[in-house]
Amino acid sequence: MSKMLDLSKKILTKVSFDRSLFQKELSKAYNLLVIEEKVMLKFWCLATFGYQYRDIIIEVCRKVTRS
Repeated sequence: MSKMLDLSKKILTKVSFDRSLFQKELSKAYNLLVIEEKVMLKFWCLATFGYQYRDIIIEVCRKVTRS
């Protein structure tokens, strides 16, 4: 696993108390990662925060994939 992916997970865990911060940091992370890491981050986010932020995770992943 890359250092950037690990860092992204740590940041997302720390900001998970705030919906808008979570969305902002997830978007930033997605823009910095390569495709394989994006897939891993998406699945990790859904497994870890899906109960809370499923809509945000799906939307951010969809937007970035289309860009």
